[in-house]
Amino acid sequence: MSKHRNKLRPRRRRTEVTAESVPRRKRFLDYPRHGRRGVRRWLPSWRQVLSVITLCVGSVLGLFALVYASVDIPDENAAANQEANTYYWADGTQMVSLGEVNRNIVRLSDVPESVQNAVIAAENESFYRDRGVSFKGILRAFSSTAQGQETQGGSTITQQYVKNTYLSQEQTVSRKVKEFVISLKVDRTKSKKEVLQGYLNTSWFGRRAYGIEAAAQAYYGIPAKKLDPSQGAMLASLLKGAELYDPATGKANHERAEDRWKWILDRQVKAGLMSRSEREKYRTFPEPRKQSMSTSLGGQTGYLVDVANKYIRQRALLTDQELAHGGYKIYTTFDKKRVEQLRAAVEGVLSKDIDPKKRSADEGVQAGAASVRPSDGALLALYGGPDATKQFANNADTSGVPAGSAFKPFVLAAALKDGVRPQGEGSDREDIDADGFYGKDGKLRSSSGESSSGDSPGDDGPDESHPTLRQALMSGGNATYAQLGRAVGLERVRDTAVASGLLKDSMAPLEQTFPIGTSTPSAIRMAGAYGTFANHGLQNDPYSVTKLLKGGTSIGGFESRAKARRTLDKDVADDVSDVLREAGRKRLDDVGARITDPVAAGYTGDQDRLRSAWFVGSTERVSTAVTMFRTKPGEPQLLPVSDVGGDSSRGNVLPARIWADYMGGRTTGAEG
Repeated sequence: MSKHRNKLRPRRRRTEVTAESVPRRKRFLDYPRHGRRGVRRWLPSWRQVLSVITLCVGSVLGLFALVYASVDIPDENAAANQEANTYYWADGTQMVSLGEVNRNIVRLSDVPESVQNAVIAAENESFYRDRGVSFKGILRAFSSTAQGQETQGGSTITQQYVKNTYLSQEQTVSRKVKEFVISLKVDRTKSKKEVLQGYLNTSWFGRRAYGIEAAAQAYYGIPAKKLDPSQGAMLASLLKGAELYDPATGKANHERAEDRWKWILDRQVKAGLMSRSEREKYRTFPEPRKQSMSTSLGGQTGYLVDVANKYIRQRALLTDQELAHGGYKIYTTFDKKRVEQLRAAVEGVLSKDIDPKKRSADEGVQAGAASVRPSDGALLALYGGPDATKQFANNADTSGVPAGSAFKPFVLAAALKDGVRPQGEGSDREDIDADGFYGKDGKLRSSSGESSSGDSPGDDGPDESHPTLRQALMSGGNATYAQLGRAVGLERVRDTAVASGLLKDSMAPLEQTFPIGTSTPSAIRMAGAYGTFANHGLQNDPYSVTKLLKGGTSIGGFESRAKARRTLDKDVADDVSDVLREAGRKRLDDVGARITDPVAAGYTGDQDRLRSAWFVGSTERVSTAVTMFRTKPGEPQLLPVSDVGGDSSRGNVLPARIWADYMGGRTTGAEG
């Protein structure tokens, strides 16, 4: 049985064991691919491709999550909030913008919606829809650039705002990554209005202008709130690169700017930001001014700013350091037209009549002048010197030039107001009028000729040697006014001058020569004090700032000023003005002036031996003081002016000529 069973059992086939028949351990990465030959062995499977993509995407997302978590919104950089101080003329137009950064931050509500729309159309049409970044915008920018078409920027408005506000302008990968991440976070933490406002206030528009407000002033001389849609589109074109799109800097730039301007207006229509009918209104390119608004202290600007800052420090108690922080809007009383007229008058007379090359007596001649409105004390104009960046001393505001005979009206006012002591200290005070005179006996007589002691006048009357107070004021009359000052009392004369508007610090020692003008008031204060006579005895301190704003908030209460003070009786002020009108008519006739309005004026004359020349003339509308003197480097004392201009009398005549030219009297016959 066993044999049969063995025969019936099939024989087992012996199999040969080879390397291919042994199962291989599965590799983690089957690449090159097992079991494939030729090129296919090196082609990855779809699973491998998908795995690699998934790995890359996951790595990128992980890295982005890490970066997103590690990058915070930084503090705003210092430059983003740095502003200039902007000074405005009396009519509200900009005079000058001063600061390391020419920027004035404004609220979005102060920027017309049409200007906002122009910027959005030019830079980031999807601004109100995107999340702060736009991949589509980046791709569109690349595509349009490749096709040579006008483009929006690849960066969104939010990204540009982030770059301007939080980061530097360097072109590096790390900065771009930070910009991208911070933009996402800013979009989550700030409203679109806040971002747009920040962008408009930090963007560069060329002409040293940062922000839409500075740009509006630099290109059109108006505040941003007055920009029309056409002007707004032109300014929006500058955001692509002011060095290429400022139309005033060359023909090619003008063509680029005009093309870009048209494209922005059309783009607004396409984006639904402007109607077609509105677009049709703007077919003429809005040419900007050729020159930017001044950011320099040259010419008279520095002197004007100096006086305004001085007034701010006194009134608002701001320090120079606080002012230097910037951001202030300073509205002044200065009349642009009058400032130019005064400059032209001073420099015209000096260039015509002064010649240092021919006459050594003309060397070192300086002039200063100021105009004040008597009714309220507003400082309308001044001339401080040839150029504030070259001559720092302000000749209109200096207290170092003796007033000479121009001071005598205050002596007369004190006499009319307080009377005199004929017999000196201890005697009773007696009234006197402007036609009183000192008789041959040395006694002060009234206009009737009666002496203060009641003596009969006899044949003793005013004559060339014994002029009336009125006549002495016109002819010089040093002896008469020196004697009158003592009779009034030097303290009373000083107090009257100070009450009229001169500063006590400018008053000279109360010596015998005090009544004939040894005090050294500034031209500003002299103009203001003569304005008290023109204003019928009501005195106003000169002021130069009407409003001071920072961040839209009023500071210092400049809008409200003290009411005029009654410092002289109306009759006294009017009597002095009456005398000064005669004096003014006489001196203006001497210089050939034709002024239609009555002019009350005081001035230095031939009897003045002091080293200065003055003419202070007032109408009811404006009081103007002009002074002239000579200096020499290293010489502490003023030099004589009597021979200035080549004639012994011309030195005293020149201020009157300047005054007359300024007021238009030597050319038009009318007040300027």
